[in-house]
Amino acid sequence: MQDFDPSEYDPETVAVRAGYRRTAENEHSEAIFPTSSFVFSSAAEAAARFGGDIPGNIYSRFTNPTVRAFEERLAAMEGAASCVATASGMSAILATMMGLLRSGDHVVCSRSVFGTTTVLLNNYMARFGVQVSYVPLSDLSAWAEATRPETRLYFCETPSNPLGELVDIAALAAIARERGVLLAVDNCFCTPALQRPLDLGADLVIHSATKFLDGQGRCLGGAVLGDAERVGKEVYGFLRSAGPTLSPFNAWIFLKGLETLHLRMRAHSDNALALARWLRKHPAVQAVHFPGLEEHPQHALAGRQQSGYGGVLSFEVAGGRHAAWSVIDQTRMLSITANLGDAKTTITHPATTTHGRLSPEMREAQGITEGLVRVAVGLESIEDVQRDLARGLDRLK
Repeated sequence: MQDFDPSEYDPETVAVRAGYRRTAENEHSEAIFPTSSFVFSSAAEAAARFGGDIPGNIYSRFTNPTVRAFEERLAAMEGAASCVATASGMSAILATMMGLLRSGDHVVCSRSVFGTTTVLLNNYMARFGVQVSYVPLSDLSAWAEATRPETRLYFCETPSNPLGELVDIAALAAIARERGVLLAVDNCFCTPALQRPLDLGADLVIHSATKFLDGQGRCLGGAVLGDAERVGKEVYGFLRSAGPTLSPFNAWIFLKGLETLHLRMRAHSDNALALARWLRKHPAVQAVHFPGLEEHPQHALAGRQQSGYGGVLSFEVAGGRHAAWSVIDQTRMLSITANLGDAKTTITHPATTTHGRLSPEMREAQGITEGLVRVAVGLESIEDVQRDLARGLDRLK
């Protein structure tokens, strides 16, 4: 839309209207630009574009109008000055670390992160001389105590995958600022529809756009958001040189996903809360992990820093892997897949999928038990979801 100022509109409107400038064709739906390169009016203009003297499109590895529209819309939604879109959520994390860290730097990371994030830090960033320490997510004193003079970055997910643990973002941001450390928050589970970490003091926000931002499990993508210097220059510089690039088609999918994000996140949250309350009453369920439940130890914190509780929960059953697999295998409607954020409800066994590459000791430290089952609650009738889970849970009774 022409001359759209996000500051003048509500978040739901920003999600529909921000970031797009119509072409000369005057189209209503955002255009896709599936081109590898762009033409210049002269050799001098080409030189000026490549040299950064004038803005404009150069090459779709790092400048594309459709990708830029997604970046600008998501930046407006998160309240960020800059956004760099990437090929996946993991490439967003990689781009952040490669763009901002150097050999000898130290990262403090919460134990409660996606398993592949841990693998990236331990197996790959370590090769470049980056050290990492892991701390309990919600223990603020542990973050402070783990900080060294060479600590450059705090990294966390909140809520965490798959246990729904939280950290007080504002309090952690204060600790980071006091020590001159950057705070990066993976906002995948909440999205800007439910939580805005930058408003709470975080320096960087990470997204796997593959999840709720898309909302229908159609394609891969990621994003890094923050200020114009760190994200707009440093992270963007890594993307320009290394090329973990979001495709224009995927960017267009995400643009359309953002239009319904607020509606979907409210529906996901409502369904997840209803399922969590049903699960905690089932005799075969030993524990339910979901911050929307009143008995969750961080329920009050979730109410303060989030406007909803999200669509992902996990629960534990007695009998370990055999019992958890039995519950999963008895479902007929739920999709057995490790993806989340889909309109379709998905179910997985974290210990052997999302966190399967971690050592048993690391899984134990993260609370990933063999009896743990994760459900990303979709948009179906919640009664149908409950009936599907009951097929396996009732057998465990």
